[in-house]
Parts: sequence; structure tokens; C-alpha cells
Amino acid sequence: MPELFIAGRWCAAADGGRRTIACPATGEEVGVVDEASEADTVAAIGAAYDAFADGTGTWASTPLAARAALLGRVADLLARDKAEIARVEALDSGKRLVEAEFDVDDVISGFRHYASVGASAATDRAVDAGRAGISSRIVKEPIGVCSLITPWNYPLLQASWKVAPCLLAGNSFVLKPSELTPHSTIALIRLLDEAGLPAGVANLVLGTGPGCGGPLSSDARVALVSFTGSLAVGRHLMAQAAPTVKRVALELGGKNPNIVFADADRAAALDNALTAVFLHSGQVCSAGARLLVEASIAEDFVDDLVERARDIRPGLPFDPDAQTGSLTSATHLAKVEAYVARGLREGARLRCGGARPDDPRLADGAFYLPTVFDRCHSGMDIVQEESFGPVLTVETFATEDEAVALANDTIYGLAGAVWTGDDARADRVAARLRLGTVWINDYHPYVAPAEWGGYKQSGIGRELGELGLEEYQETKHIWRNTAPAPSGWFA
Repeated sequence: MPELFIAGRWCAAADGGRRTIACPATGEEVGVVDEASEADTVAAIGAAYDAFADGTGTWASTPLAARAALLGRVADLLARDKAEIARVEALDSGKRLVEAEFDVDDVISGFRHYASVGASAATDRAVDAGRAGISSRIVKEPIGVCSLITPWNYPLLQASWKVAPCLLAGNSFVLKPSELTPHSTIALIRLLDEAGLPAGVANLVLGTGPGCGGPLSSDARVALVSFTGSLAVGRHLMAQAAPTVKRVALELGGKNPNIVFADADRAAALDNALTAVFLHSGQVCSAGARLLVEASIAEDFVDDLVERARDIRPGLPFDPDAQTGSLTSATHLAKVEAYVARGLREGARLRCGGARPDDPRLADGAFYLPTVFDRCHSGMDIVQEESFGPVLTVETFATEDEAVALANDTIYGLAGAVWTGDDARADRVAARLRLGTVWINDYHPYVAPAEWGGYKQSGIGRELGELGLEEYQETKHIWRNTAPAPSGWFA
């Protein structure tokens, strides 16, 4: 069955392009999908533009409560198909099945959140104009055609963070997932169609950025580009969007500090330091890849962490004993290996990992052992640049001020954590960190009602929460004079 979805129908790529998807954990073929060209993307944008019709299209003019109800139906369908969707995402990405199952649960939660928001949200608000005879109100309207571009690490989750608020706001969209991990996104589009979304509102193209993605940021009919991915691609999309001054929402990753003070709960801080960086083999934009430890406890703390890291068991997606999966591709594995080699050249001390596992069952996959470097400092490339792999760098600090300065010494500002038994210190440090999310005595949790996004070069805009919906809305002021009269200005 064809895998592109344009104007309400499934279709093949116009030029017959096809791509084989392989599981990065085994190298085995998962499936073959259509590979779009720019012509397909232009057709998808045209379908979305026609469906929106300057805000008068069927979906844009559908009452907010009805749009919310459709999101609720999609959540129910996702719950129905959870097992199969998690299975295909695990195969595409190489992550463990249990992680993929958690991801689908989070996707369902996101759709249910925005369904709940839409059931009760107000579409306008009155403004006191300060004079009699004037009705003044602010109206929220859909922005138009949205380009939604998602990454390979959390394919369905990142799609849901964009699709749910985009649809609730009344927009139409063209969605392009990573060419490496398309299958769970294809499943989502099928469920949107099954739920009754009008033709042309949701459109799906598959392929690479250079192959089909250009029009998503350059076409004048697109009103907004929402992208999650690398800093380099985000900068490119901003440049492409600039001539038409379209709105851009970017989540571009981070180099996230995990700060552990000497008075922290040691067992909790140690365990969460492992989760912070090695979950999903470090392929998480908010990964706590920079561990900052107070010097007085650093030696023992890092020794214990290294011992635990050596025991983490990599494995295949459906191996119940596996604790982590593979990297997303052989190409990405090579990048992580080059990053580790650079760390060695820079003088960091390798405490564990730094190699592929020697388990013959994993020989055909893109696996890399959990890796820890200590004796690191902020002048090193490995401290400043993302590896997006299972690599932890350790720095030490002596004072609270030094901890904050080190944590903020990066171009990124996505997320980070503070571990301490002193509530006043936790609040002081959290207030000074230039990060979009700060966890105190925890790492990684998020909830759909809370905004997500970064400071500095971690991006522009927010996903989730109230602002996650507002990204997909225009704001209009409507002023009504109920007693019009000559102004007398030029009398």
C-alpha cells in the first residue's frame, strides 16, 4: 500500500522513489516505503492550502469542541493499536520495546491533554477599551498551513507534540518524519483518517530533507515551520523561512548539566545520573550528558557511577533482559565513535565504555557501550558539543557560584537538574540556570500541561502547555464602535 498521504488519499511517490528501512539493532529489513520528491511535497502543501482556504475550510471552521473531540478519538485509537505501533517504532529505531510502549503512552496522554483543553478553552477574550460604546476583543485564529518536521529518536512522540495542538488550533499541515523511522508516523496518519479528519487537513511526505524537504520551509503558502532536530538544520530552516517571514518554532537539542551537590541524596542522584544520560542510548535532546559534581564527593561518586555504567546491558528491541538499545544507524555510530576519539585527544580520562560491545549477538547492530569521561573541563569540545550518544562527561566544582557558571557555559539551554538537600539552594540555582526546564532532585519527567523548549541556541518557541497551542494560532484584535461619529480631527 502506498505510504504518502496527500489530499485525503494514499499515493505513491510521483517519481517512483522507494526507501528500504532497516532495524539499526540487527541490520534486518523492516519495510520499504515511498520516498517523496519536492514535487510530492509541493502537492502536499497545495492540498493543505486548499483545505485551509484562508481559514474558511471545513476543519478551520469546525467548532473548537468538535476538533477537540476528534483528538479524543485519536487517543482512543492509539490506545487500541498501542502494541503494534510500539512494535514498529522499536524496529525502526532500535530502542527497547518497553521504551516504545512508554512513548506511545505519552503520545496518548498528549492527545488527551489537548482534547481536554479544547473542550473548555475560550476562543476570545474581552478587552476593556476604557471608553463607552466600544467592544474590544482578542480572537485566536488558526495560523494556516504548517510544516511539521520530526526527528528519528522519538518519532511518534515528537509528531504528536506538533500534530495535536496544530489540529486543535484549526490548521492544516504537511508532516515529514525522519527518513529513518517513518512507520509509527504512517500509523498516526491512518488513525487521523479513521477518526474522520477532513481530506487535505493532514498530509504526509516521507524522505530526506535535501530530497523533499525544501518546500516545507521556502514555500510562501506555508505559514509556520515547526522543527525538532539538530542545530545545523534549524539554522538552515530559519534562513529558508526568512524571505517569506513565516513563523518558525525550533527545538534544537542541548548540552544539559546535571548538578550534584555534596548534600544530595546520594543513591537517588547516582541512579538518576545514569538514567539522565544513558536512557535510549543517550539519544535524547534533554540527556544529562554533563555531570557536574561537587569536588568533595566527586571521586567516590564517579567511581560508583562507573561501576554501575559497566553493568548496563545493551540488547535487541525484544530482549527482556536488555537495559538499553542500539544507536539509530551505522552513520550515527561512526559519529559517536569520532566524538569519543576527540575526547581522548583532548585529554579526558576514559573510565568505561568507549567501544562497541563484544557480544556476538549485537555484532550486526549499531551498538555502543555506555561511556564515561572524567577530568573534563568546559574548554573541551566534548563538553560543549552534543554527542547524542551514550557518553557522559564529568566536571567538578567547589562552590554554588562555580556550579552555576559551569552549567551556563554552553550555547545551549534546554534542560538540566539540581540535586541537593537544601531547598533554598535548589531554588537559588534553578533561578540562575538559563534552561527551559530545571528538575530538582529528579531527571527527565515531563507532563503535557507544562511547556517544553529551550533558551539560547536550544531553540525558539515552546511545545506542550498553553504556549504549545499558541504556537499554532494567530492573535487578532477586533474593535467595534457601537456609536460611530465623526472624529473631528480635521474639522
